[in-house]
Amino acid sequence: MFEGTTIIAVRRGDQVAIGGDGQITLGEKTVFKATANKLRKLYSGKIIAGFAGSVADAFTLFERFEKKLAEHRGNLLRASVELAKDWRSDRVLQKLEALLLVADKEHILVISGSGEVIEPDDNIASVGSGSGYALSSARALYKHTDLSAKEIVEESLRFAAEICVFTNDHISILELEG
Repeated sequence: MFEGTTIIAVRRGDQVAIGGDGQITLGEKTVFKATANKLRKLYSGKIIAGFAGSVADAFTLFERFEKKLAEHRGNLLRASVELAKDWRSDRVLQKLEALLLVADKEHILVISGSGEVIEPDDNIASVGSGSGYALSSARALYKHTDLSAKEIVEESLRFAAEICVFTNDHISILELEG
C-alpha cells in the first residue's frame, strides 16, 4: 500500500496556508515518489485542501467534495458535514482510505470517513504520517514567533522531514489570497 505524507494548515490573522511534503512510500521501506503534489485549490480558489492516504481515494473524495461545495455555494462547514455523512453511509466510499484537510478564510477542518469533521481550537491542523511532528513544531512557532502562516507551514514541514521517515523536504504550499 502507498503511504507517507504530511499535510498541515495554519491560519494566522487573515493569512491561511496549507502545505504538504512530496513523499509517497510503498510499504514500510521504499520511497516510491518524492515529488507528489497532494494539495488543491477548490471552489474558484476560495478553499485550499490537502490529503493523506491513498491517492486514488483522495481524488475520489476531492471530486465529491467539489460537488458538495457547489451544492452549498462554497459553504465549507456545510459541504464538509455533507461529505462526511455520505462518506460514512455510502458502501463504496466507506472503503476509501484517506483524510482531507480543508480550509477557507474562517475555518480549518479535518474530514474523515468515520463521519468526523473536526475544527481545531488553535487554527492549526495536520494529517498524515508526520502530522504529530509538524503539528508540534507549528504550535511552538505559532506561539513563540511572529512568522506568517506560510512560514509556519514551511518550517513545521521541514522539522517533520528531519524526524519522520515518511516525510520529505519537497514541500508544496498553497495560500488563500487576501
